[in-house]
Amino acid sequence: MSLLDPSIEDLPVPIMADVLSRLPVKKIIHCKCVCKQFQNIVLDSSFSHLHFSRSPTGFMILHVSGFSSEILPGILKWVEVDNQVDHHRFLHDPFMNLDLNLSPNFQNSQLFPIGSVNGLICLSQFGLETDNIYICNPITREYMILPTQKYHKENYENIVYSFGVGSLTHEYKVIRIFQIDITSKAEIYTLGTGQWRSIGHVPYRLTESYPPFLNGHAHWITCTKNYPKKICVFNFDNETFELFPSPPSIDKGQIHLRRLGVLKGCLCVCDTYECKLVVWVMKEYGIKKSWCKELVIEYSVCFDFDLLFQQPAYPIEVFKDGEVLMTTYEEKLIVYCPRRNKIVDREILDGCFKGLAYRPSFHRLHNFENERVCVF
Repeated sequence: MSLLDPSIEDLPVPIMADVLSRLPVKKIIHCKCVCKQFQNIVLDSSFSHLHFSRSPTGFMILHVSGFSSEILPGILKWVEVDNQVDHHRFLHDPFMNLDLNLSPNFQNSQLFPIGSVNGLICLSQFGLETDNIYICNPITREYMILPTQKYHKENYENIVYSFGVGSLTHEYKVIRIFQIDITSKAEIYTLGTGQWRSIGHVPYRLTESYPPFLNGHAHWITCTKNYPKKICVFNFDNETFELFPSPPSIDKGQIHLRRLGVLKGCLCVCDTYECKLVVWVMKEYGIKKSWCKELVIEYSVCFDFDLLFQQPAYPIEVFKDGEVLMTTYEEKLIVYCPRRNKIVDREILDGCFKGLAYRPSFHRLHNFENERVCVF
């Protein structure tokens, strides 16, 4: 039976939407080109929410070829995870790549992923004369450039960002925090408003440039002279900063590296100290007593991968067979195998890349008013 069979076209729209939402992303894109009715269904906002509720997990890689002398923005490559009980595989379809090198807006500059929310990816751009922020959807091939910011980077030694959506307001926002010495101030942009707003002084010095987003909050590690380092959160609904319950304290001076992440839908803290990596997971969000040790990797049993103990690392996904996918600051994808006490370097790409957890969606940027949307 073909997709154009009269019995298919005569089905109620909700049933057709339900059927389409269960197809692989690539097939949905193909179906959108079959007839006007399928196109209207896929472009409807209710379909994007239905599809996202069933969207497969995976990760997005911003890949820059290691063989070019040019400054290139890179290619966004979506990697699906075939997560079975007895095995897992990484599936990459070149058809789904989004080549940022082809856009004139990104020429002679570098792009860095700030974060991903509901299938939308926020990118910061750095170049000789550029300091821009973009929102894009690699699935719909749309992107938009945010207006010029209120503050400029020249006079600040460090800028940290976050991209998120309010749990109550459902407003998508980008926050930029400018830090110099002990002075910090922030501005925020709500998608659809067309302008940045100042939200004043930031009470904490923050270390994570691209913090994890969870439950309507961005999460940072504070930069302090005293241990233990604390967790600071930003609430995207009321636009306030506050301290957040941290894992049990470790004696002063022991922690070498600390990084935040999201694991199985929970906030996690990855501590490297005394030749071991400890992953703490907050089982109930906001409840201090719910912190527990999810994973401990000893250097003595993982001596085959020194890099893990020389730089921050955090987990992206736990597979059904118990193995853990992790990424590091040095563009490494690694898998920890608890049963074998072994770390494996997954060299899936040549050159440099930045990875982040990602779930594809058909959320359209055209739904945001007052924004100029471009198509790749």
